[in-house]
Amino acid sequence: MKKVVKFGGSSLASAEQFKKVGNIIKSDPDRKYVIPSAPGKRFAKDIKVTDMLYRCYEAAVAGEPFGELLEQIKARYNEIIQGLALDLSLEEEFKTIETAFKNKEGIDYAASRGEYLNGLIMAEYLGYEFIDPVNFIFFRKDGALDQEKTYSSLGEKLKKTERAVIPGFYGCSADGKVQTFSRGGSDVTGSIVAKAVLADIYENWTDVSGVLVADPRIIENPKPIHTVTYKELRELSYMGASVLHEDAIFPVRSEGIPINIRNTNAPQDAGTFIVESTCVKPDYTITGIAGKKGFVSITIEKDMMNAEVGFGRRVLEAFEKEGVSFEHMPSGIDTLTVFVHQDEFQEKEQAVLASLHRAVHPDSIEMEGDLALIAVVGRGMKATRGTAGRIFSALAHANVNVKMIDQGSSELNIIIGVQDKDFEAAIKAIYDIFVTIRL
Repeated sequence: MKKVVKFGGSSLASAEQFKKVGNIIKSDPDRKYVIPSAPGKRFAKDIKVTDMLYRCYEAAVAGEPFGELLEQIKARYNEIIQGLALDLSLEEEFKTIETAFKNKEGIDYAASRGEYLNGLIMAEYLGYEFIDPVNFIFFRKDGALDQEKTYSSLGEKLKKTERAVIPGFYGCSADGKVQTFSRGGSDVTGSIVAKAVLADIYENWTDVSGVLVADPRIIENPKPIHTVTYKELRELSYMGASVLHEDAIFPVRSEGIPINIRNTNAPQDAGTFIVESTCVKPDYTITGIAGKKGFVSITIEKDMMNAEVGFGRRVLEAFEKEGVSFEHMPSGIDTLTVFVHQDEFQEKEQAVLASLHRAVHPDSIEMEGDLALIAVVGRGMKATRGTAGRIFSALAHANVNVKMIDQGSSELNIIIGVQDKDFEAAIKAIYDIFVTIRL
């Protein structure tokens, strides 16, 4: 059995955390390929190493002294090395980094050094081979992953490597320089490695025991989700549930490799399994609840709009023309409502309104801001009657006014629009009716 294991920044923030990670890896001989992140925060007001590297590089580019900032970063790593009692020096590595910063090697290079240095420490600590992803993970000129080249190169290398540490977050650009994924991209590296070796499981270790039914900042001690499908997680992630980088799903999904979200600080917890499909019955009718604030609705009203061919297209073209993307578009016979991000829309609202008038000649246009969208997601909803009714009943009981409801044909999710001020109350009401009360 082959397992790829990725550890987040909080799991590797200190020597103490490193030791926990080492014990986890050594407890299972199937954990053969390790993807480390850069050191995260050791305490609430601490600074992540990646952010320290950004600051340091920005100072170098501005022509300001950056030696002291670089020394602070070096001290973070030396603290870990000393705490692990390793016979390892990163002096030459930091000399190389200093020169590269002076030569303005690039912000991606600077950001990647956090994972690179942590990878060197992890490889030394475990006695595993160190593999620099800059030699095996490749990007195309358009910035997308060069899948054919990456999987061919990385797959061949790992076939010959029994155990390895591969730093997360970066690879090689089309012009031979270091290029990073977006923040949180170590998740993606782990997924790429899992696909390259055709792993049996991709374990993603973080500081929570899997995916939770609701945001713990809103619901006290929300229940964990034991099994969730890729589709369900994508719906939840899109609406703000952030346990895993959403791009990390695609490589493993194509090979049917399950992802197991685990907690470094509670390794005894089973965590959450993310799978393509499952016959495992969910614990509740819903799988999870997630949402975001800060939307505005634009409602276009026109008699007989349903008989106008191309009406919806022309409406969306008005938004596209001004560079505004839409989130949801519920409609009626004579009305069509478009939900967009308020902060993105405000500066362009008058231009969009003018474009709409010219494009579709509406009878009226109404706008309402400060709205929130909540996604209620669950594969169990399809087989359960009255789900929407229970949601409405719970929200009415909590005195929450529903501004919009939209359900996809897959019956996997129901999107509810409420006022921003009712956001937390709405999530609590939905959680209570499906999880706490569990009628």
